[in-house]
Amino acid sequence: MNGVILQFFHWYHPGELWNEFIDKAEYLKSLGFTSVWFPPAIKCALGQEGRGYDVYDLYDLGEFDQKGGISTRYGTKEEYLRAIEKTHEVGMEVYADIVLNHRMGADEMETVTVHQVNEENRNEIIREAFQADAMTRFTFPGRDGKYSDFIWDHQCFSGIDKVKTGDEEHNGIFKIYNEYGTVWNEHVSHQFGNYDYLMGADVEFRNPYVVDELKRWIKWYIDTTKVDGLRMDALKHISTEFLKEWIDYIKSEINENFFMVGEFWKDNVDKITGFSEKMDHRICSFDVPLHFNFFRASQEKQNYNLSEILKGTFLDCNPECSVSFVGNHDTQKLQALESTVEDWFRPMAYAIILLSENAYPCVFYPDLFGAEYIDKNADGVDEKIVMPKVEILPLLMQARREFAYGEQINYFDHPNCIAWIRKGNENHNGCVVLISNSEEGYKEMDLGKENASAKFTDFLGFRKEIIELDENGKGTFWVNAASVSIWVKNQDQSI
Repeated sequence: MNGVILQFFHWYHPGELWNEFIDKAEYLKSLGFTSVWFPPAIKCALGQEGRGYDVYDLYDLGEFDQKGGISTRYGTKEEYLRAIEKTHEVGMEVYADIVLNHRMGADEMETVTVHQVNEENRNEIIREAFQADAMTRFTFPGRDGKYSDFIWDHQCFSGIDKVKTGDEEHNGIFKIYNEYGTVWNEHVSHQFGNYDYLMGADVEFRNPYVVDELKRWIKWYIDTTKVDGLRMDALKHISTEFLKEWIDYIKSEINENFFMVGEFWKDNVDKITGFSEKMDHRICSFDVPLHFNFFRASQEKQNYNLSEILKGTFLDCNPECSVSFVGNHDTQKLQALESTVEDWFRPMAYAIILLSENAYPCVFYPDLFGAEYIDKNADGVDEKIVMPKVEILPLLMQARREFAYGEQINYFDHPNCIAWIRKGNENHNGCVVLISNSEEGYKEMDLGKENASAKFTDFLGFRKEIIELDENGKGTFWVNAASVSIWVKNQDQSI
């Protein structure tokens, strides 16, 4: 089956997402989506303003009156569970977004010992150990012990970004002294010397009580929601030793077929490969290098060498563990990791991930539905962003369902025009895909004598001619300037 994930949210989505999905589920199934990635469903420090990544209470899925209300930005627990039920009713799977790295919005302050580190080199101490007050105690009074009576305190955290001495507040990165040491966890990315710390109250994964609680929680979460997989946030900052133990627990004690994909945000494929190897390939990773190839291709236009579009990507190195994407909530304009693929190239990028042999593609909500929003730019000025939908995306999805099967033969032999053949199988015709990032392009291609005199039309309708192969199954296929064409056989035969 040619599976496709839909990321059913973006950073500026207004909310009430669960009910919106219920309304759209049948349509999404008809397009060929096989799974949906939902945003974090937990209660946030910012209440209904939170996007799910400012984690307050992992057990509150929109059930308790905490942080200003019962509902999350996306809806209530009841609506969330109904959305998951609807997904299963139409024959799709659900991947839940989970954030393990940090907590925000603590209920009480504690007196802790900390030292401050250089934000550019977290191994360098710039202020020696001192006592301070920090918001590190989470008691969840609104939940009152339901589902779990675990109290998070400073022994559960390795660092914090704000402390007080007397009436004076201090901002920075502060290493919390706890029973598990005065240094950061070593089993993380070594960006900035050590990338254990990201934001908020950073979770201490060396604490065995924390590990046990996170195992109890994920069992409760999966049993309660019936989700089929996880998208795991910010893995550069989480101990690989913890992750391996925790994932093994899920696979052995809950569901051995549970799907997991992680965000390990590096544009260098060697870094992602190294992480995957450290994890013994227990989980998939998003193909960040491929996204950046798309981003650069969209910026450089005809100066980008299309024949190298897959070079240095995780899809090329380890397709079995790779999830391909064009954009996501972090890369959209005005976000922290902004690297938005320009509108003109997005159809080509989607053709690559949807019609390639080994890709497990993930489609981004605004590319299907469009999006508009206003936020402050780098100059502090309100800026309106319009993200138009990719008009041919439903057709590309249909092409994946109907034609993108069988062996792939690449014609990546020109800097401005590339092509590939999908040979099809006993149940599906194949196709021929051409992409140009410059002027009108063509490819002379050999489809074998079994396709002698076969006729082809452009499934997308951009090219109007009919292409007829010669007696040896060879022919010349065309594509418009800065465009994509998918050539399919007129007859019901495999390529």
